[in-house]
Amino acid sequence: MNKNQFIAELKKRLKGLSEIDINKSVDYYGELIDDSVEDGMSEEEAIASLGNIDDIATQIVMDTPITKLVKEKVKHRRTLRVWEIILLVLGSPLWVSLLIAFFSVVLSVYISAWAVVVSLYAVVLSVAVATLIVTVGIFVSLMKGLFLNTLIFLALTLICAGLTILLFIGSSYFAKGLVVLIKLIAKGIKYSFVGRSAK
Repeated sequence: MNKNQFIAELKKRLKGLSEIDINKSVDYYGELIDDSVEDGMSEEEAIASLGNIDDIATQIVMDTPITKLVKEKVKHRRTLRVWEIILLVLGSPLWVSLLIAFFSVVLSVYISAWAVVVSLYAVVLSVAVATLIVTVGIFVSLMKGLFLNTLIFLALTLICAGLTILLFIGSSYFAKGLVVLIKLIAKGIKYSFVGRSAK
C-alpha cells in the first residue's frame, strides 16, 4: 500500500468525523510517512511501521470527543420545513419526556454499578477491621492464659485475613471489568455516531 492508498483508506474509515478532523488526521499521518521516507524508508515500509489501519482509525475515533461527534452527526444538511418544525414542537412533550427518561435510566444504571463497587470495597474494609479485632483477641487470650481461645482466635484471624485478600482481589477485578465495560459502551456510542465504516 502506498501513501495515496493509505490516505484514501484512512479517509474512508473516518467518514463520520468532521472534514477538519479528517484532514488533521490525514495530514498528521501523511507527515509521518514523509518523515520516514526522508529517513530512508520506502513508502510501504513507512506505512507498515505505523501499524494496522483499523487500529489507527479506532484510536483517532476514540481520541475525538463525543461532543464533536454528536455535533457533526446532528449538523443540519438543510433547513427544516415549517411542517417539520410544527411536528417537533407539538411532539416535544412526548419526545422530551422520553429523552429525559432514557438519560435518567442510563444515569441510574451507571450510579448503581459504581455503588456495587463501593459496597464491595466496604465489605473488604469490614472484613479487614474484623481481622484486626480478632488479632487483638489473640493477644488478650494469651495474656489471660486461655490457649484454646487463642487457637480459635488465631484460626479466625487467618480466615478473616484470607477473606480480606480474596474479596479485595475480586472487588478489584469487578471494578476493572466495569471500567472496561464502560469504555466498550463509550466506544459503541462513538461508532454509532461515526458509522459502521470506521470499524
